Amino acid sequence: MTNSSDQRLFLDIHAIQTVPPSNINRDDTGSPKTAQYGGVTRARVSSQSWKRAIRKYFYDKGHIQNSGIRSCYIVKYIAKKIVKKDKSISNEDAIKLVEKALKAAKLSTKDQKLKALFFISNNQADKFAQACLDKKTEILDKKTDKKELQKELQKILKADISIDIALFGRMLAADPSLNEDASSQVAHAISTHAIESEFDYYNAVDDLAPEDNAGAARLDTLEYNSSTLYRYANIALHDFYKQLGDKEEVIDAVKLFVEAFVKSMPTGKINSFANQTLPQAVVVSLRSDRPINLVSAFEEPVKSENGYVYKSIQKLFAEYVKYEKILNKPIFTDYLLLDDTLEVKSIGKSTQNLDELLSDLKESINVNL
Repeated sequence: MTNSSDQRLFLDIHAIQTVPPSNINRDDTGSPKTAQYGGVTRARVSSQSWKRAIRKYFYDKGHIQNSGIRSCYIVKYIAKKIVKKDKSISNEDAIKLVEKALKAAKLSTKDQKLKALFFISNNQADKFAQACLDKKTEILDKKTDKKELQKELQKILKADISIDIALFGRMLAADPSLNEDASSQVAHAISTHAIESEFDYYNAVDDLAPEDNAGAARLDTLEYNSSTLYRYANIALHDFYKQLGDKEEVIDAVKLFVEAFVKSMPTGKINSFANQTLPQAVVVSLRSDRPINLVSAFEEPVKSENGYVYKSIQKLFAEYVKYEKILNKPIFTDYLLLDDTLEVKSIGKSTQNLDELLSDLKESINVNL
């Protein structure tokens, strides 16, 4: 595939993952999130919940030099960089300088905080801190042409985006010019079958309670469910390439994204349930026409008395083949099954481990992007 302005290349990632009793992602009442699909109630884990887990994996395992921070506390974050660059400036003065600079860039602050979450890369924050030092007089001087200063400061906030900002996007209602379109999409994970919530009644015993006090110090209930989930995400690689501008960086970032998608887990109530599972099946494809979410495989819920994993995997692979009637043939498909003996529809290359899958993916993106 030649590199041209109208070139399109999409990465699809599908996974089947079983999760034991857990409450990964709660609603406002503390109940596990659910969804109605195919006429039945499904377990659901929101895309935001799993994207947060993926970003956390980036920070912990990715060794990324230019990672992003999404926070209201950007003022103090940049101020620390200023003090590190110029120790003659006090932290208090640095905070005041950053507040004025951010306001000049049309980012509203109050009480040393931004009024809304803002996603900023480490490189952007570092360069913004340096600009605060270089343009200190202009920033503090009320007579300065703020329009020209605004352009210069916003230019810093638009360049050097991190891979997580490029993948997940940045939205600022106050000034859409600072928005960054996301090159990836992450679906809400839902169970392949119907679920029913259950309740755990528990109590906590006071270790130092008097011997004549047999009562519990605390009584409560916790709602949970168990499920086999279908998970899906995609990346518009042509857009991602435009955002980062470096093929090697794109390939490394995509490998990290797939690894994080497979290995990450949202941490909701994880200490209570230890639901530390991994997918039993992973399918990765490259397509030239459009991405495809294969949740339609489970519109009719899986029914079983001896487990949902194998039937869910078989339905996923069968659905994959069906879409050959509509979509172009994928440029690349690799899959990984924990159980090599499972009989599935032939859709691509079966890999022995995740490293082999990522190596194959790297080679294919390098040729086709």
